[in-house]
Amino acid sequence: MYENNFPNKRYKHTLAFLQKHIDTSESILDLGVENPFSEIMKSKGYNVKNTLGEDLDINFQNAAQADSDVVTAFEIFEHLVAPFNVLKEIKAEKLVASIPMRLWFSPAYRSKTDPWDRHYHEFEDWQFDWLLEKAGWTIKDTAKWTNPTKKIGIRPILRYFTNRYYIVYAERTQK
Repeated sequence: MYENNFPNKRYKHTLAFLQKHIDTSESILDLGVENPFSEIMKSKGYNVKNTLGEDLDINFQNAAQADSDVVTAFEIFEHLVAPFNVLKEIKAEKLVASIPMRLWFSPAYRSKTDPWDRHYHEFEDWQFDWLLEKAGWTIKDTAKWTNPTKKIGIRPILRYFTNRYYIVYAERTQK
């Protein structure tokens, strides 16, 4: 997917946030197929298993039944039509999830060649918070960062100071 052009800034921020909240002794279910970031987590000592590429809108039972301490979901929920369903059914007590934020100056991302690489949602932070809270999660910490590009134009300039990524650490709300 990245053809040796990894999102280094995003990975750096994501790893620092993960290390701040999750101990390497905790088992992780990473939603989504194995990817460069799941390999980074493993190289840092985390015990990570990934889902197998199933459509988590329809077939979320494996994720819901997983016996892991933590679920991670890095840039996954924007691809789902109904992320509430999998979020509600996850059994883990901890969640670390990040999303690309909706940009007012750019349309939602849509690959013309890969139907799996499209964003159904691009959330504002409050929308993602509300989704998590409705699904039974209490947000404990958040962070945001920008994603500048080395291109010329109005949008690239706006990317220098407009937050693009939002990450959340949440715990299952006690019933």
